[in-house]
Amino acid sequence: MRQTITISIPEEVKEELDALTEQEGISRSDIVRESLRDYLFFLKFRNLRAKLMAKAEARGIYTDEDVFDRVS
Repeated sequence: MRQTITISIPEEVKEELDALTEQEGISRSDIVRESLRDYLFFLKFRNLRAKLMAKAEARGIYTDEDVFDRVS
């Protein structure tokens, strides 16, 4: 089910958004929707990474090299 929300953005951001809609040939809604999905994914990833980093550090894993040494 879709719902409509209203947001306010600075004029310069709206101008950039409108230019992007022209350039990409997609609607404002599509750009904002995809941007929000990406942002929410990024937040989930960052939170998961923070949890996993704490567990890794407890096991002495601090770098990518430490990971590769463990799995090789």
